[in-house]
Parts: sequence; C-alpha cells; structure tokens
Amino acid sequence: MKNHRLLAGIALILPVLLPAAAVAQATVTAGAPDAAAAPTVDAGEPAPAGAILVTAATRTPTSIDRVPASITVLDKTTIDRMGDLSVADLLVRTPGVSLSRNGGYGTATQVRIRGAEADETVVVIDGVKLNDPSSIGGAYNFANLLTGDASRIEVLRGVQSTLWGSQAIGGVVNVVTPLPERALEGSVDLEGGSRDTVSARAAAGGRTGPLAWRVGGQTFYTRGISALAPAYGGREPDGYRNQSVAGRAVLDLATGISADVRGYFSNGRTDTDGYDANFQEIDTPSYALNREFVGYAGLNVALFDGRFRNRFAYTYTNTDRDDYDPTLERAQTFDGTGRNHRLEYQGTLAIVRGVDAVFGAENEVSRFRTLAPPASLSAAVPAPDQARAEITSVYGQLNAQILTGLTLTGGVRYDDHNRFGGQTLFSGGGVWALPTGTVIRASYSEGFKAPTLYQLFSIYGNQALRPERAKGWEAGVEQRFLDGAVTLGGTYFERRTRDRIDFAYCPAATPSLCVIPGTTTPRFGYYSNVINAFAKGVEAVGHVSLGARLSLDANYSWIASEDRSPGAVPQQLLRRPRNTANASANYSVSDTGPSFGAAVRWSGETFDFNNTDFSRTRLSPYTLVDLRAEYPLSPDVQVFVRAENVLDESYRTIFQYGTLGRSIYAGLRGRF
Repeated sequence: MKNHRLLAGIALILPVLLPAAAVAQATVTAGAPDAAAAPTVDAGEPAPAGAILVTAATRTPTSIDRVPASITVLDKTTIDRMGDLSVADLLVRTPGVSLSRNGGYGTATQVRIRGAEADETVVVIDGVKLNDPSSIGGAYNFANLLTGDASRIEVLRGVQSTLWGSQAIGGVVNVVTPLPERALEGSVDLEGGSRDTVSARAAAGGRTGPLAWRVGGQTFYTRGISALAPAYGGREPDGYRNQSVAGRAVLDLATGISADVRGYFSNGRTDTDGYDANFQEIDTPSYALNREFVGYAGLNVALFDGRFRNRFAYTYTNTDRDDYDPTLERAQTFDGTGRNHRLEYQGTLAIVRGVDAVFGAENEVSRFRTLAPPASLSAAVPAPDQARAEITSVYGQLNAQILTGLTLTGGVRYDDHNRFGGQTLFSGGGVWALPTGTVIRASYSEGFKAPTLYQLFSIYGNQALRPERAKGWEAGVEQRFLDGAVTLGGTYFERRTRDRIDFAYCPAATPSLCVIPGTTTPRFGYYSNVINAFAKGVEAVGHVSLGARLSLDANYSWIASEDRSPGAVPQQLLRRPRNTANASANYSVSDTGPSFGAAVRWSGETFDFNNTDFSRTRLSPYTLVDLRAEYPLSPDVQVFVRAENVLDESYRTIFQYGTLGRSIYAGLRGRF
C-alpha cells in the first residue's frame, strides 16, 4: 500500500515534469535550485534592473514581483542597521510576527507568524530545514540563533507546505549566510554593554580558482536577568553564553558541475529557574545546555547551458539538550536528542521565456530520544523514550508569466508518512505587476503537520493522534510611487486549522488515556487533537525614502487567532497579540558622515495561562523605543552606539517571566 501511495504522488508531479522536459531548448537562464542560493539571477523571465530577488517562496531565486505570497526581505544593510543580536528580535519587527520569551537572551524563544503556533513555522539555515524531533511540537527554538554571519533573512508568511512540507502552516524563515565575492574578504563585529554583555564575531572567505569558501564564528556572553520576573520573586541573574561557527564552500568540478558543503554548530549554556513542589516558579541554580549541528553536502549539475539545474543533497541535523539542577542528588533532570537525516533532489527548468518549474523528491528520517532521570540516586533510571519516523515526498510547482506583468503559480505535493499514510496538498496563486506601480497578489494553499515523535511516544504520548491540517488564502495590493520612493501595501488573510494538537489534562480528559501506555502508572495528561483554530488578519506596510538621506518604514498587523473547536467560546489564543505595530526612521548626515536611527515597537494585550490558579491571565500592552547612532571611521569601519527599550518599559510576553529593561551597547563594525 505504501508503494501505491508513493506512485500516486509521483503521478501527480509528472504533468509538471514531462512538459518541462519536452521544451528544454528554451534560451533563458534558471537560478540555482536552492533556498540558499545568492539572489543574483532569476528563473524564467530576466528580472528588471533593481528588482528584489527572493528564494524562500520558490526555493530558487525569483523576482519578488512574480511571487503571489507575502514575503519580507532583510538584507545585510538592514540587518546591520537594526543591530539586533538575535534573529528573533529582527523577525518581530516585520509584519505578522510575534515573539514570546521566558526571560533574557538564551531562554526558550518562540516565534509565531500570523497567529499560528510556534511549532508551525519552518526555519531554514543555508537551505537546510531545521526542527527538533525531541521537542514537544518539533519547533525550532530561536534562543540560540544569533544574527552571526547572516547576510539575508526572508520571512515568508502563510501556509507553505507545498514546497516546504510538514510544519509550514504559519510560514517560513529563511536565513542565508554569504559566499565571498572577492579573492579575499572579511568582516568583524564587536560590541558590549549592559549586564556585562559581550558579542564578538569574525568571518573570512575568498575565491581561489574553482573554490569559493567562507567561515565565520561568534562568541556571546551576558550576565543576564532573572528568568523569573522580580514581581514574582526573581532575584538572581540568569546568564547565557554561546559559541557558534558557520561555514560554506563551493568547488567547481567541471563546467556546470559543482560540489557544495555547508555547516553550522552552536553550543549554548543558559541559566534557568526551576519549580517548587507545587509547580510554582522559583529561583534555582538550574541551567540548560544546548548543542545544535547542521551539516549539508550537495552536488549541483547544470544542463542545457544552465536551463536545467539539478541539486542532489544530504543534510543532517542534531539537537542535543540537557537540563541540570545542582541542588538535586542526581543533577541531570532531562536528556533529549533529536536527529534528522534527509536526502533531497531538486530541479529547476526554464521552459520558455517567463515560464519555469521547480520540482523535487525528499526522504526524511527523524529520531528522538528523551529521558527525565529521577532526582534520587537510589531510584532506578528508566529506559528512555525513543522512536523513529520516516516521510517521503515529491513536489512540483509551475511559475508562468502568461502576460506582461501577470504571473500565475500552481503547485502540488504528495507526502507519504510511514505512520499516517499519504497526503496530497495543493497551492495556487497569481501576481499582477502593473505599469502604474501597482502589484496585486492572491494565493491559496494547504498545509499538513504530522504529530511529533514526542507527542506520540513520550510518557505523555498518544499514538491515536491525527495530523494537523490547514487551509489558507490571502489577497493584497501594493502601490509604488515616485519610482519606488514611496510604497504602501495591505494584505488580508484567513487560515483554518483542524485537529490541532494540544495538551489534555487528567482526570477531566478521557480516563483510559490517563495512564502511561503499556503500564498502569497514572499520568496527569496527554496530547490530543483538541483544537480547531481560525485566524484572519490584515497587514499594512509603508515605506518612504526622502532622497538618499532619510527613510521611514512602518507596519501594522491586526490578527485574530481564535479557538473554534466545537463547544468552545471563541477567544484569542494564548501569547498572540491581536494588534502589533512597528515604525522606524533612519537619517544620514552625508555619504561619509554619521547616521542616526530610531525604532518603535508596540504590542497590544495578550493572554497567557496562569499556572497559579489555572486561569487565563491578561498581559498588558507595551511600547519599546530603540535609538542608535553610527559614525564611519573609514569606508570600511564604523563605530556605533545603540540603546534598546530606552523608556525602561516593564512588560511580559509570558506570564511570570522577566524581560530586558533599558540596555545600552557600543561597538564597531568592519567590512574588508
């Protein structure tokens, strides 16, 4: 039966592949079939001068005016100007994105796109899809992802499972590190400031004959704040340190053939707070270790003068987490490991001018292992929870400019999961870029998220779980004035998710599931398909450039993300603000003079679970104001100072957990 489902999926892709192969004499150049490709070429119709090229939406460099979905691009200039130390803090300045963090730097950090759950966002680093099979929902923890050597970050909003598979219900975050452009080049960033925070980053790379390479490393330390907010008894600072290294290399083996390797490693330690016997948060000397490794090896083959490009790759991710409490007899309180092995083929084909296809096949094997050792040395350590899952997928998407400025996109994906069988997903959309500077977009897409190994096989597991399924659509318009000096845009979206998995508490839940599977040992809850969610919203953006000196940017998002389960009272889901807004201004005195910037971030009220009285607790709105100044010492070196939360706003993103107060940092930035 499994082979029949896989063959059925391949049959769905063939209508895309066969016509493409039949007309491979086209005379256009397709981009490299890779979300980590440099955005320098466009598949199909050549991009107009000055066009913004993106990769996350089509997994190959494509003009943003040929993408029907909403996407925000942060280039290196923007990343440097914003100055945020973590990727999560950059993302929350973009439309439709919210953040919750249980303390300062290094603590568990969740990013939500358009009101979706944090584990419904796909994170990609240099073309490698990340998730942690040992975490509850399989979500990627943004806590240890520092800005580092990132040269471009793309935020793709909306259901994106056709190209990105299970989990891409909220959207996709694509982080790309650079390849060198010169024979030898380098960069350095040094800064320090409040709470003994120090960040040092350096990278070097070059092109020598057929080889292009780049290696970057970063070290980060902060004394931190108490994870538990002072209002709830938090007194001791909970520090954080992290060391990371990333590298890429491409070797040209022959004309049109190259080998590509990439790697990323992060090693972090976070001081945390624990719980008392009544499960109330208290100050403790607890700490957590987190090690992440990402590896990639690929072979790129370009045929027909680059019109037909192929990528064969193997990727490996390993997330290793350990928690410790030195006050206990047995200090280690948790041991978790999640691994993914992934084989990929992806091709892009320029069919005729303005028409191109992307297609591929993937096989992913995930494994998890978790263990919570007892605190007493006299108690036996139980066997770990561990399991394996495999999913095989085929997909295809066609992007066709049928009229000048009018592009239509259609895609299909078939997933064959070894535990849940086959699933077919569809997507489609269109974008019309008019000569008047008006861009109209609309799209529809379907999503799928399989239950995680932890939700299935941990001590709280439920092997009767069903996959989560989602359907979403959006429509928007963007108007550009004065050759792009002024841009205004707005998008409306809706998304319905059914069978969403959440924790069900005992004994109010199904009694037969209130024991650990295979035993008679009671448990206080289990995972169940208990929520149907509905989200709708509006995202508005604006940009103004007043000459080369002054620029203004703003965005506003209204997102209603509600529980629509049968019998439930519709109310905003936890940790999701209904209203958010961002605004920034940047001014340069001259091309070689100082520059100044200011940013404001406002979040409306949110709600969270109060574990003291098991109620729904309101978290107040807040406004954060940031300032910065930069002065060039030379064309290659700048010194800067920045202040975050200058009004020292006290706020919460998670009940009882602290947030950073006023912070001041200074440093230098060099690009050589």
